[in-house]
Amino acid sequence: MEAIREEVETVNGYRLHVVPNKKFKTINIVVKLKTTLERDTITKRALLPYILQQGPNSYPTRMELQTKLDELYGAVLSIDGAKKGENHVISFRLELANQKFIPNESGILEEAISLLNDVIFNPNVDKDGFDRNIFNREKETLKQKMSSIIDDKMRYANMRLIDEMCEGEPYSIHVHGYEEDLSSISPENTYEYYQSICKEDTMDVFVLGDFETEEVKKLITSTFKRENDNNTSKANATIKKNEKKEANIVKENQNIQQAKLHIGYRTNTTYGDKLYPALQVFNGILGAFPSSKLFINVREKNSLAYYASSRLESHKGLLLVFSGIAPEDFEKAKEIMEQQMDAMKKSDVTDTELSETKALIENQLLETMDNPQGIVELLYQQVIANSNRSPEKLIEEIKQVTKKDLTELAELIEEDTVYLLSNEGGENNE
Repeated sequence: MEAIREEVETVNGYRLHVVPNKKFKTINIVVKLKTTLERDTITKRALLPYILQQGPNSYPTRMELQTKLDELYGAVLSIDGAKKGENHVISFRLELANQKFIPNESGILEEAISLLNDVIFNPNVDKDGFDRNIFNREKETLKQKMSSIIDDKMRYANMRLIDEMCEGEPYSIHVHGYEEDLSSISPENTYEYYQSICKEDTMDVFVLGDFETEEVKKLITSTFKRENDNNTSKANATIKKNEKKEANIVKENQNIQQAKLHIGYRTNTTYGDKLYPALQVFNGILGAFPSSKLFINVREKNSLAYYASSRLESHKGLLLVFSGIAPEDFEKAKEIMEQQMDAMKKSDVTDTELSETKALIENQLLETMDNPQGIVELLYQQVIANSNRSPEKLIEEIKQVTKKDLTELAELIEEDTVYLLSNEGGENNE
């Protein structure tokens, strides 16, 4: 495994991460703008990627922007927003052909950096606000996305679990925003808010590919400039211990055939913590893979679930268990799912389970490191967690996880909320 080399320096109001890598034929530039999750601004933040992706002032329509990307040998631009712990991150990603592999080309990288700078800092603005036609169209697109969540029952159930589990915490804020906000946001107040983002958000710029490091640094720093020097990490997510003796059980009814049973646990462990590698292995044995306890015992042995799995919210300290069940099987399925967590807490783990799961996680991480965007996301984990645990270090620590580590971790894990989405004739609300 070739180590990832990353040079980080603070310049022009942001952190620049230069990651030279000869493995890939493309160059990837990723800009991340991060701030804490806030209910008052989340809908505007959710709308911004839709608007900004339509083109900057220099290429004010989607067609003009796409034409320019095509001229840059098929460069690909994407923009999105995501929750990372109790932070919201807007990501701008530009992937382009490496000019060193194209005969008689020398200006692609410089043009691409200039274009990305325009997309971020010179958006398509009419007077004091975003272009009204684009704004209204993309606001409708976002509204449709919000409305579609209830049709994806697994996603809806996960959202509702977090609503109940993290009530009153920033993490409960919906990453896609809220429909009731849409009537009060305008091209003007959304642009005003975006200007504050460009000045005040923590900004990280990643450049990954086969290039001359000093040349890339010079190109980036001469193009990307911010007035404010705001490059300190925001506080990590609040870790709220469950002070209840019993888990909160929430039941909701809709007209559905397959019930969704989701269980949320507080792990009291996040990416920067010593026991985080053990948490990765714990989750792997419990429900992350087809060989896991949940899959084998709930789905295969007892035929109680159409699917059964678990995943981590690494920067918030949550472990979430998901299953799709027949409505009448709620009590039995819940009992067997909780038995798997009890087995983990009692160190009921074989040597084979431990070694195979560690190998699966290692392979998963190595696969992620085979993708330039995957490498950037792994490196950004350290930024979010304010940690120096590199991907290579994480893999080595996972290899060293013992049953004793799993037992120590298990003592920290608490069941918090059980959420059931069932049909009208199934489980009733209590």
